[in-house]
Formats: sequence, structure tokens, C-alpha cells
Amino acid sequence: MASRLRIRHVTRVAYARPAASSHNEVRMTPLTLPGQTTLDARVTVTPATAVWSYWDYWGTQVTGFDLLEPHEDLTITASSLVETSAPGPLPEPPDWAEVAERARGSRLLEFVTGTSRTTVPKKLVKKAREAAAGLGPHEATVAVSGMVADRVAYLPGATSVNTSPAEAWAQRAGVCQDITHLTIALLRGLGLPARYVSGYLHPEREAELHRPVAGQSHAWIEYWAGDWCGYDPTNRVRADESHVVVARGRDYDDVTPHKGIYRGVPGGTPEVTVEFTRVA
Repeated sequence: MASRLRIRHVTRVAYARPAASSHNEVRMTPLTLPGQTTLDARVTVTPATAVWSYWDYWGTQVTGFDLLEPHEDLTITASSLVETSAPGPLPEPPDWAEVAERARGSRLLEFVTGTSRTTVPKKLVKKAREAAAGLGPHEATVAVSGMVADRVAYLPGATSVNTSPAEAWAQRAGVCQDITHLTIALLRGLGLPARYVSGYLHPEREAELHRPVAGQSHAWIEYWAGDWCGYDPTNRVRADESHVVVARGRDYDDVTPHKGIYRGVPGGTPEVTVEFTRVA
């Protein structure tokens, strides 16, 4: 079944004192993909300024802008209308030897190589290999994701953006970003290419039409098993028509929704709101 969602993502930054200038880039525009069509998307900025866009190395649409006059605050509003549909059947997976061969000879190598955000102790990789023993790529992904979700409870505010996967594992709590980084790290430990997906998840699958629902950004994984397959380890489900893909990369650093630098005194905390409305 297809779903049509209107998404409004607002980021507000209030500086401790007026910023003399700022330079920003945002990744908030949903992609058009098989099973997902972006019908309309725009990013507006207050104070008003010119914006430009480009596609980054990972295939994400980036919006950039500069504010060269002093400003006390900054508001970024990303609005989009996206139509999504249920995923098709999973592809017939290659065996592990073929996965390894394909990864060595293609860009898949970038998604089996660890990063600073997807590095875990060897003992955790050993646990993942035990959980996946005798399983194919699809089943191994579900098993490893389940191992992570059993250990790390989803708890908003339990971690910060700089929390490592090992720290989230040790404290037994984290957010979707931590669960996603852990799952990616362990799948890569098996030799399975895995990448980080940033986007949105409608929090109420059966929400009434035209009724706004408060939500938030979300993160999940895609793993390669003959083709890229989406899986949401936080919710233990395949990525489906409730998931909206915005960006994909090796880890969070490749897909950060808002990056920026400003000239001024330190201080100020961003406030982020996300609103979903089912329109069809």
C-alpha cells in the first residue's frame, strides 16, 4: 500500500550572543528511490538568504547557505511531500564467499571498513559471529540486530551524539543512532556491507488523514545481500512505507542533518521539531 506523507522539519538555533556570521549545510531533502518518490521539497532559512544545493559523494542532496550579517538566531525549515510504498520481496542472497568477493572489488569495500563511529571490541564481534553462525545474510542481519536490541534499550536522552557504540553497549541504553551504529559495526565484523540511513519514521502507522503528528528524525541500516536491503534494528522490522530515506553513508558523520560553523561566542542549543501529516 502506498502512503503519502507531508513532513515539516524545523531546526532553531538561538545564539548566546549575536553571531557575526555563519556557514551551514543541511541534509533534510528526501531522496527519490525505488519505492519512494519526493513530490515536493524545499528548504527555507530565516534570516532570509540565498541557498544552493548539490549532491554529495554518497548521493545525498545537500543544501548550503551563508549568513554574512550579524544574527541572533537561525531557523531552518525543511518541508517535503513524499510518496512511499511497501518494499518488495527480499532478493535471493549470495553466499558469504560471494559477498566477500564483491566487497573486495567494488565500492562495497567502503561499507565493510570500520570507522571511528563503528568500531567495537573484538569480543562483541565474536558474539555477533556466534549469533549468526550458520545463517545467510538476511537471517544473520535479523539475528545480530536482535542481539543489539536485546542488550541496548531505546531510551531518548540516554546518550549524546558523541557516544561510542561500545559505551552504549556497556550502559545498556541508547537512541536509534547508537543501535544503528552498533548493528552496522557488528555486521561489518561478519564481512557484510552495511550503511547508515538517516531519515524519518512516521510514529503512527494508522494516523488519520490530515492530522499532524509530532515525531522526530530516525536512523536505521541498509545491508547488502545481492542488493541493498533496509532494516530498522531499533524497531526490529524491515524498513517499509513508514520510513522516509534522506541520506545514506558510512556512519552519522556522512549524513548529519545540520552542520555549521559560526563566528561568535560559544553557547546556544538547537531545538528541533518534526511534524508528519498523512495526506493520502
